Amino acid sequence: MRVEPAAALVGDVAVPGTKSISHRALLLGALAEGESEIRGVGWSGDTASTARALRALGVVVDDTDFDVVRVQGVGLRGLKEPDGPIDCGNAGTLLRLIAGILAGQDGTFVLTGDESLSSRPMERIAVPLRQMGAEVETTDGGAPVIVRGSALRPISYQLPVASAQVKSCVLLAGLYASDGPTVVVEHGAQTRDHTERLLQLQGARVQSSPRQASVWPVERLAPLSIDVPGDFSSAAPLIVAATLLAGSALRIHDVNLNPTRTGLLDVLERMGARVAVYNRRTLAGEPAGDLEVRSAELTATAITAEEVPRLIDELPLFALAAAMARGNSRVEGAQELRAKESNRIETVTTSLKTLGIRISARDDGFGVRGVATRPKGGGMDSGGDHRLAMLGAIAGLVSREGVEIGDAEAVAISFPGFYDLLESVTKR
Repeated sequence: MRVEPAAALVGDVAVPGTKSISHRALLLGALAEGESEIRGVGWSGDTASTARALRALGVVVDDTDFDVVRVQGVGLRGLKEPDGPIDCGNAGTLLRLIAGILAGQDGTFVLTGDESLSSRPMERIAVPLRQMGAEVETTDGGAPVIVRGSALRPISYQLPVASAQVKSCVLLAGLYASDGPTVVVEHGAQTRDHTERLLQLQGARVQSSPRQASVWPVERLAPLSIDVPGDFSSAAPLIVAATLLAGSALRIHDVNLNPTRTGLLDVLERMGARVAVYNRRTLAGEPAGDLEVRSAELTATAITAEEVPRLIDELPLFALAAAMARGNSRVEGAQELRAKESNRIETVTTSLKTLGIRISARDDGFGVRGVATRPKGGGMDSGGDHRLAMLGAIAGLVSREGVEIGDAEAVAISFPGFYDLLESVTKR
């Protein structure tokens, strides 16, 4: 796909429901007693994998109404051992979270995924689950992962890396532990707390703070009835494009504003961006609101390791914004980018260099030399990474000559309608 340069982004849009909340709501709805109603699920390749996995485990997931999904809960221990492996596709959230749930079920479960997911580190969930008494096998440290249900005990676990997926895996297993709380201590800044918020809506005893999260074993979970707010990570490409394109005036409605997810807003604000939040409210136990974005000239900044967990998925977009800012920017403490759908430190720096951007990779991040002008453009390949495909599209809009994106359809992993929505507000 080729994305041509744009003059501005103007109009009103809404983005799909938050993928991280959608995954968790489907999984926790399956463990509830009764029917859960989840409105505004962020349907994508990843969340479709979660629905298929639950059906393989004997759960009825009714998505005949695209906007309203009904999940017939089977109770905490009602999942059934399937006839074959559970295919998690490209969904790392699904594989890592469901492993914690399956550790408390009866049976043996094999979790597989595509080539990208199979190469991602899975010992980081296997280690704490084994400490809890589960039997877990990985394949050379990755997937397939075999989980055999066991009697679990509570643990206190210090995260070796900042990972909401690992935290959630351990907390979900803690629902099945014997008496006493399961505690997860954060590695630096607080990671996403969607799991803790949904469990509280379901009546579980949960304590959450910036330093640690705790959950107590439960006998039952209440069904959910929620509206999923728009995914901040899906809004982020639009925010960056509207900031960089002179004359933009874009409004994005019903966006999730969980403070563990919105680090990009803080970074853009200190760079000089003009993003206003209004109509603040609560959706699915989460802060939400509408955003108004107007174009602005940016100045360089540095992102520290403490900030990285709050904008890990938006760091590729930050690199593009930094390239059009005045001065030199850098990212530190972002080694986790190397364990994403691709090695994003290398893929981002390589891709942006081909577009004429002055960026250099470091072990734990990258440095960008901003020139406050549009990059030339050219061609780049997503390599199957949805974040890279979106980065290429935004780079095309803000470039002088446009960008040709290889494997552009990778956006369907998280945002199937991305290109159509982007075109609907693009002025040329």
